[in-house]
Amino acid sequence: MGITRNDPDGPQDAPEPLNAGPWVPEAFATARFAAEQQLAVATVREAGALVRSHFQDDYGIQPKGERGDVVTDLDLLAERLVVQRIRERFPHDRILAEESGILDGDGGEPVPGPRRMWLVDPLDGSNNVVIGLPAYVVGIALCVDDQPVVGAIHDPVTDRTWSALTGCGAYGPHGRMTGPTGPLAASGPLLAWTQGHAVARDDPAARSLKSGLEVRSRRLLQLWAPLLTWSMLARGDIDGFIGYRAEAIDFPAGALLATEAGLEIRSLDGGAFRGTVAGPDTDRSFVAGRPEDIPYLLDLVSRSEAVDRVRQGA
Repeated sequence: MGITRNDPDGPQDAPEPLNAGPWVPEAFATARFAAEQQLAVATVREAGALVRSHFQDDYGIQPKGERGDVVTDLDLLAERLVVQRIRERFPHDRILAEESGILDGDGGEPVPGPRRMWLVDPLDGSNNVVIGLPAYVVGIALCVDDQPVVGAIHDPVTDRTWSALTGCGAYGPHGRMTGPTGPLAASGPLLAWTQGHAVARDDPAARSLKSGLEVRSRRLLQLWAPLLTWSMLARGDIDGFIGYRAEAIDFPAGALLATEAGLEIRSLDGGAFRGTVAGPDTDRSFVAGRPEDIPYLLDLVSRSEAVDRVRQGA
């Protein structure tokens, strides 16, 4: 699949680097990883401005995998920019980028001390962009010893940025985020759903779980942009988020945003969530919401006819 474009090499121009400015809260200024957080926020905003400037241009589109996913020139353009910015400031860190995979740091031998890896999703919502739906974000996270410590998500459409720093909270344009407020509606919760690219369309466990949630919720959103969904949960726009074998690349930034907003993430059996970037996708099935709502959300999950298979990642 492809779209004819005016420039055979695709869009190449990039704006000048943006300063993080007021999008980095004062609470982050003196914290550990403050420099990394400032870089992440400035870079997602810069990459977002670049993508937005080309949203209505002609650009190349190629299929990725066999399940309908795509990669566009905009993904590649934004990823190059993000990787370049990280390399300029932290050349020894490893990077896991959506399109490029693992990129080792400069210097050959691993740097002594905690293992640092940046996770880069340059265009979360590529399928939305291709069909002209303005629902996409840019996301960056830094993990230290497999634990997310920095997260930044930017929505180029609304020019909103949400960021989190471990132990310091999660913030957006209107200040600190605390997730949903007030009791769940009598008509049912407003939930969102995501599943990994490796999950087949006819996967019986996913179908059973999703159909059960659709029946028992007021609405079940599937946005094709998990990072956008995590930001909605942290803002309090939705009541809960359920994932089945979620992708690794966008999980850390979103999960950190949620937990720093005071939300809780559990595995589908109600136990502690232990999924990691490096681990199998079967460990990244989750229920996320306010601590007081988690028992109710887990009860919805437990009513699935295939709940045992879902819990096992079958």
